[in-house]
Amino acid sequence: MRYGHVNAIVLNEFLKEHRKKRQEATMAELKSQVATLFATAKEQTAQIKKASAQLELSESAPQTVLNNQ
Repeated sequence: MRYGHVNAIVLNEFLKEHRKKRQEATMAELKSQVATLFATAKEQTAQIKKASAQLELSESAPQTVLNNQ
């Protein structure tokens, strides 16, 4: 094995490790974003349920009519 080959091997290993660390950082960021999206979706679902319940109550509330004759 020649000296030039050793340099190429070391460089390739360095690049592989660098790519791996970059991928791990990207995955961590994506996981964080997904967790944030799930939390937002859960919060919005709760708000929609609350609004639907309020709407249902207002539609089913009896209406009283005053007749002043």
